Amino acid sequence: MSQKTWGGRFEGGTDAQVEKFTESITFDRRLFRHDIRASRAHAAMLAEVGLISAAEAEAIRAALDEIGTEIEAGKMEFSISLEDIHTHIERALIARLGDVGRKLHTGRSRNDQIVTDVKLWVRDAIDDLDGLLVELQRAFVGSAERESGVVLPGYTHLQRAQPVLAAHYFLAYVEKFQRDRERLADCRKRVNVLPLGAAALAGSSLPIDRESVRQALGFDSVARNSLDVSSDRDFLLEFVFALSLIATHLSGWAEEWVIWSTTEFNFLDLPDAFCTGSSIMPHKKNPDVLELTRGKTGRVIGALQGLFVLVKGLPLAYNRDLQEDKQAVFDAYDTVCGCLAVAAPLVAQTKLRRDVIASRIEDGFLDATTLMEGLIARGVPMRSAHEAVGKLVRLCEQRRCRLADLPDAEFATAVGEPGTSATGAAIKQSLGVANALAAFKSYGSTAPAEVARQLADWKTKLGV
Repeated sequence: MSQKTWGGRFEGGTDAQVEKFTESITFDRRLFRHDIRASRAHAAMLAEVGLISAAEAEAIRAALDEIGTEIEAGKMEFSISLEDIHTHIERALIARLGDVGRKLHTGRSRNDQIVTDVKLWVRDAIDDLDGLLVELQRAFVGSAERESGVVLPGYTHLQRAQPVLAAHYFLAYVEKFQRDRERLADCRKRVNVLPLGAAALAGSSLPIDRESVRQALGFDSVARNSLDVSSDRDFLLEFVFALSLIATHLSGWAEEWVIWSTTEFNFLDLPDAFCTGSSIMPHKKNPDVLELTRGKTGRVIGALQGLFVLVKGLPLAYNRDLQEDKQAVFDAYDTVCGCLAVAAPLVAQTKLRRDVIASRIEDGFLDATTLMEGLIARGVPMRSAHEAVGKLVRLCEQRRCRLADLPDAEFATAVGEPGTSATGAAIKQSLGVANALAAFKSYGSTAPAEVARQLADWKTKLGV
């Protein structure tokens, strides 16, 4: 028989350049466990419906296990002439069992076989990613607890805005990565639909039992339309979209910490083990891990773009173009996993330079918004309060001082009560970073009691 799974239709052999051009074994071999798992379930089902005997199913199961062990040990010789991992496993099965091995492909096509294997792989990948994200969340929670008493300047437009507790800052990233976990979990629901049994595109005339295979492989449901199954790669685009958002969150964090580690900011003490030096400048401590994390995001987003272009014009049902999906998916997954693996220990080992931060925390008018809200609480219309505080800030800039350094009378004048020093003194009670923090009340704010509650909640959720 031909070495090709489709060889009966052809008289001559395949051109060597075509074999090289069309092979996928160089990258889809990582699906071998999933292909074997799906084939075991398929063989068991074929025996249940009487298409093969129970003894044949057991022989197939045992041989598949042997083949899996052989691949795991690096003993299988891969050849581009056998195209893909599915053909390698089937040919190894036939070499062991002869005609019994030839029966395994009954009632299925490579089209539904491939998408089943990929879905099994994506399902495992999502579970692995969730574990990595949890570890990163725990690292941020650990930092929030360790640096709980530190006050940071919060920024908008990279300009100082309002004071925030360091714990509040770290928990912001916990929230972002929680949404990433939820997106992956939601994606998993659409991944977890069994394609096997759709065959090439129209289903099968044989009495296969797709529900049996669904149960054996742990899928939630069975795909309802065989034509859709053959062309469906929606789940891969959704998966890589989720990966792109994870990478984007990592990139934003990395960019921030690259800035914070500069001499100009000097907020962070990055661990030496996660930095590198310069080949010519002996004093340098470069945040290369953070920079590469930021840079690798482009690869992940590029993979998503490539997948969209790949599928954008394909007619129903299967087209060989879809073979090109795996490299993009595998690379995006590997890249994000690599970034997450170094992110968690980097976060856990990085310390804030508390003395540097504290020495400048009163700079930048971080208490201006709280002053405005204090005026609002006294009955001053919001827009009037905003204008009044703006004028006070401009006066401080002219005098090169902080709001708290202005005379009481300036505050009384600002609210239309000139000469009333008592009013000015009362208004000034909200000034200073400590007073500004103490003034926060709203749910989800940086109020110390609110942050403590959120931290305790996350510790419980993440088992810290």
